[in-house]
Amino acid sequence: MKKKNTLQRFWKILGPGLITGASDDDPSGIATYSQAGAAFGLSTLWTSIIAFPLMAAIQQMCAKIGLVTSQGLTGALKKHYPRPILYLMLLFSFPAIVMNIGADIAGMGAVGNLLFPKIEATYFSVVFTIILLFLIIYLPYQKIAATLKYLCIVLLVYLIVPFLYHQDWLDIAKNTFIPTIHFNKEFISVLVGILGTTISPYLFFWQASMEVEEMSHKKKHLIVNKKIIHDMKQDVDFGMSFSGVVMFFIILTTGTVLYKAGIHQIDTVEQAAVALKPLAGDFAYLLFAVGVIGTGLLAIPVLSGSLSYIITETFGWEQGLDKKFHEAKAFYIVMAISLILGLSLNYIGISPVKALIYTAILYGLTAPVLIAIILHISNNKKVMGEFTNSRKSNILGFATLVIMTTASVVLIYLQLAGD
Repeated sequence: MKKKNTLQRFWKILGPGLITGASDDDPSGIATYSQAGAAFGLSTLWTSIIAFPLMAAIQQMCAKIGLVTSQGLTGALKKHYPRPILYLMLLFSFPAIVMNIGADIAGMGAVGNLLFPKIEATYFSVVFTIILLFLIIYLPYQKIAATLKYLCIVLLVYLIVPFLYHQDWLDIAKNTFIPTIHFNKEFISVLVGILGTTISPYLFFWQASMEVEEMSHKKKHLIVNKKIIHDMKQDVDFGMSFSGVVMFFIILTTGTVLYKAGIHQIDTVEQAAVALKPLAGDFAYLLFAVGVIGTGLLAIPVLSGSLSYIITETFGWEQGLDKKFHEAKAFYIVMAISLILGLSLNYIGISPVKALIYTAILYGLTAPVLIAIILHISNNKKVMGEFTNSRKSNILGFATLVIMTTASVVLIYLQLAGD
């Protein structure tokens, strides 16, 4: 009984951190991890170990900013930094997030078409968009949070797939704990892609804003204490480790099944699913495909929600998933517009692959600047009071800043250098 109560309490603690971590493994992320596994086998497995502390450190800072200031990251930027910085973040974030949404909707549609070939992918994309719009606008915050929380379970399908195929566990352990780096354009591009997918700016905004929502819902926004901070850290740590485990198993699946079969080029999630079918069996293929749809349903509300928080906080409009449509019209209209614009990318000639490349470039430009600002806010006693960063948080935060800055410079160089 005691064990059951402990598990129940832990499940209650889980919220924004778990949802943030799980949404990080969206269809576009799955495509990136699949490409890493198909192109280089198990050589990038170690990135899941390296990425975890970096992701967790930055997301904890964002969550703490939300808890302590009772406002989202945009609100903190608006209050403590020059307006041009805020507008620059908005300028880069809007197209990046919309393109990410577009790539995810296209991926879900394509996988829907694989499962039901008689129905065109574009129809599935439209249907998924309509379903998401309805759920976002008409469900109250508690229902949205609970739905997103349980949708995270869908990601567990990726933990099953590798066990449906023969594995060399000694080789897996070696590649997990001993980093391998190939100094060529293709490998570095994949590494940069993995970093850009796992440490994405939209997650910074979402994390801070969702902590404010949670506190508002629990009516605790005036009594932030060490217990609340501790619970938040547990939530974020679990969410980021969950994200890393899913990433690990997707690379493991494609790195063993596809790479060993000589399939080294995977650009989209549907290509990964199709390639798995004859090699790992129908069940593996089905699980992989269903997982893509589940992660899309989880990630797209997070993407559109983060964009809506950014815009409404920038202009001082009413916001919040806990508010009804008539109470925060602008907030929900921005979410709806972002979904419709994302869907429209499929009809104006921007392919999901190009959308992902453009998104990665824009995220690459904004992430280092945002991480620097998050570090500055997190160490500012006037803003954070007694809850400024620990030495460990600062070391991990600055390491993330250096790595992401290097990654963004490399990414831009690789794009300018062309083929």
